Amino acid sequence: MRSFLLLIVFLMLAILVNGQSLDELRKKKQKTNEQIKYTTKLLEEAKKNQTKTLNKFKILNKQIELRTNLITGINSEVGVLADFIDQNAWLVASLNADLEELKSEYARMIVYAQRNQTNYDKLLFVLSSNSFNQAYKRIMYLRQYTEYRKRQAELIQWIRDLIQVKVSRLQLQRAEKETLLQSKKREADQLTKEKTQQGQYLTTLQKKQKEFEKKLREQQQIEAQLSNEIQKIVEEEVRKARERARELARAKEATNKTGKPSAKSPASTGYEMTPEEKLASGQFEQNKRRLPWPVERGVITDHFGIHEHPVLKNIQVKNNGIDISTAQGVRARAVFAGEVSRVFMVTGGNMAVIIRHGKYLTVYSNLVNVQVKSGDKVAIKQTIGTIGTDGDDEKTVLKFQIWKENVKMDPEDWIAR
Repeated sequence: MRSFLLLIVFLMLAILVNGQSLDELRKKKQKTNEQIKYTTKLLEEAKKNQTKTLNKFKILNKQIELRTNLITGINSEVGVLADFIDQNAWLVASLNADLEELKSEYARMIVYAQRNQTNYDKLLFVLSSNSFNQAYKRIMYLRQYTEYRKRQAELIQWIRDLIQVKVSRLQLQRAEKETLLQSKKREADQLTKEKTQQGQYLTTLQKKQKEFEKKLREQQQIEAQLSNEIQKIVEEEVRKARERARELARAKEATNKTGKPSAKSPASTGYEMTPEEKLASGQFEQNKRRLPWPVERGVITDHFGIHEHPVLKNIQVKNNGIDISTAQGVRARAVFAGEVSRVFMVTGGNMAVIIRHGKYLTVYSNLVNVQVKSGDKVAIKQTIGTIGTDGDDEKTVLKFQIWKENVKMDPEDWIAR
């Protein structure tokens, strides 16, 4: 019985671990479903314009990626449920075997009790002892035997109840697994349709090679302008730091009564942050992978770094940040508290805003109706402007970047997932 109880405890722990894994898979599936609903909404809005555009193609690619992830998640969920079903089926079989054994043993005990059921037989059993010690042991034996029978009856009932619970759970798990398999089939059918549509889009878009090459050159000019503005900010901050260091050195030299020259100015080491900037930098770093998105709702349709152009063959594109596609009229917001360093017009790309957070900079471009100006202090999630919508493509895309001084960072490593 001890081994049996230890086995049940071990199995319960295994089910608990699998249960946590199943909860995580369900949460991930729910989040993916929400993203799919949003990309579907964006695609439906884009369908008002019958023209096949690059942004529609990117959103469709994201939709396919999300649906593929969803099917993978469903497969994992089915696998965990299959493990549950196997474990519960094995446990039910083991419990049934143990129950039959207990019932047989209990039946033998009842037969024995019926043969010796009179109080006279029990009294005779005690009085026939050879000594007082033996009589005492026989009395204790009769009491323990009675208690043992009672515990056996209770254990049999407990196992019966446990089997009933496990059988009910087993039926629910099998039904849930069947529902998941049906859901997987629906998603797979939808994925097939989306891939067909993807192929049609690609065929159409590949005929617009010159147009895309022109837009690519324009985007490269915008990226270069943003990089230049950021470099100006870094150089200006270094210059200010050097001026502060020189003033500090002059003040020390003026108060040096011995007339000895002061220590070498720290300005020669480069940019030295103020205590407030050091604090802001530390707080920003501590929130890595926890920063809020620069939009309330959106999907990433272009990633950081160098990668193949989605349409043009043998052409690589470079993105210093990420592109977030969203709905028309959505506003951009600061991902962290800081100070606005620059607000400027990007040639062919609406407005851009750069916010400093200590040694870190966040960049938000393709904005209209900007609501902040240079020098403003902004709070986390504060609105900084509305994301512009392209008149031809009808795309609403925020271009978002994170820099550590003049070093580009991948924003997906910083924002919450």
